[in-house]
Amino acid sequence: MERPGHLPRLSVPNQARARKRQRPGKNAPRKSAPANNNRHRSTRMNEPQNRRIAVIGLGAMGGAMAATLHKAGWEVTGFDPSDAARAAAASTGISTTDSLAAVAGTPYAVLSLPAASIVETTVPQLLATPGTVAIVDTTTSEPATSKTMAGLAEAQGAAFIDAPVSGGRDGAATGTLSAFVGATDAALAGAEPVLLALTGGNYSHIGGPGSGNVVKLLNNVLAAANLASVGEALGVAKAYGIDPATAAASISGASGGSKVSANMYPNWVLTGTHDSGFSMGLMARDASLAVDLAEQIGEKPALLATVANQWQDALAVLGPKADFTEIARTVAPAITPAGAPGAEAGTGEAISPETAASTGTKTSPATPEASSPAA
Repeated sequence: MERPGHLPRLSVPNQARARKRQRPGKNAPRKSAPANNNRHRSTRMNEPQNRRIAVIGLGAMGGAMAATLHKAGWEVTGFDPSDAARAAAASTGISTTDSLAAVAGTPYAVLSLPAASIVETTVPQLLATPGTVAIVDTTTSEPATSKTMAGLAEAQGAAFIDAPVSGGRDGAATGTLSAFVGATDAALAGAEPVLLALTGGNYSHIGGPGSGNVVKLLNNVLAAANLASVGEALGVAKAYGIDPATAAASISGASGGSKVSANMYPNWVLTGTHDSGFSMGLMARDASLAVDLAEQIGEKPALLATVANQWQDALAVLGPKADFTEIARTVAPAITPAGAPGAEAGTGEAISPETAASTGTKTSPATPEASSPAA
């Protein structure tokens, strides 16, 4: 940009003096950094005075998060109705209890539960004893539930945030999960020490209570759609005599690529391991919940509804305990080592569509929650 002709050019000394005059004094307020809802935060921020924390639900994800918090110096007590889950957590040095009342009033709590209905019965029990500072709900829950729980906590001087996570068992075990956060600013500030320990600062503050749940469900239904479409595409490649692994690698470097084509199919589908740690029942549930949420506000996502139905069909054949990557066995069996499922296929027996309809959208308290590794 040209200097206006009527302004004299400062000499170097004058420029230095001008900069010095403009430099704020010691006590002058500093300009705040630009807002960024998805930046990596320092793990040294907001260190809590009290590091006692309860982890409610010690399944695949909850157990790994409890271990991560324990290694980070938190005083962890884990609760789970399952003897096996408590024993596994205890083997990592974590104190456990079979009584939810025993951890009521613990300053901090992390929830990793199978369904919103269990969150609704758990939170009031945790708040029944004074002392709770913040509850971080990592469950893939429902926005209406999170709004209600946030209001209940706020009325008692505590914070509740919905923070469903992604990153799978590895992310939970290493404190490198990502989280979709729905919360007021005040609630987020109260819960941030826990979020930092679980995510290393890699979380997105989406908006108010419930918004984290909405975006997490949308993330999962998109992953569900991608798992089905990539499988079909690789099935076509196979029919043309093209190695599916070669096709997946080529697509992953182009505009049609994704984590599904780059990682999930090569690592879990084409190898036949199907050991992501995320179940068919949970993914089918999440896909259906995402479509239900859309319909509640008058949206009609036709493609996503078709995807949700496709997952219900796969659930009926494979059962809720099958790994979610086994969807490939129903959409493109030729590319999977195990092939199309039979009556004995999957990690559980095949079930009827009527049973699938219930198990796909509702899980029992004993069912461990897991995060989708999709995000």
